[in-house]
Amino acid sequence: MTRFQFTFLALVLTQAAHSVEEYRGRLYDVFLPARVVSGLISRNLEQGFIIFNVTLVAFGLWCYFWPVRQRWATAPAFVWIWIAIEMLNGIGHLAWSLMVGDYTPGVATAPVLVLAVYLARLNSGSANDGFGGG
Repeated sequence: MTRFQFTFLALVLTQAAHSVEEYRGRLYDVFLPARVVSGLISRNLEQGFIIFNVTLVAFGLWCYFWPVRQRWATAPAFVWIWIAIEMLNGIGHLAWSLMVGDYTPGVATAPVLVLAVYLARLNSGSANDGFGGG
């Protein structure tokens, strides 16, 4: 497993832990964007939240096991999508907590999403262990 592949898998697993933290904090009840997304999936916000997050993590695992591990030509595009999602997610949680001046669901694991920054460096080819590297 390359450093790139390991970092991508770590990012997906971090998202899984992040989703659990958000669920335990009932993010779907306290954060309007989470309410909207959950509500688009199900009238039961908790159920919609679970479906969305399980699907997100499953998609990440699919990306890891197929495009990333098999080094598909489209893998860097999938990785950039994940990088964008996770950077926005991490920054959003930190900003929200700073605005309210208190803990918000998801902020404890949000800093670990800095893996997205490292993955962006690897995916850009600026590191020795980029997508095509060992």
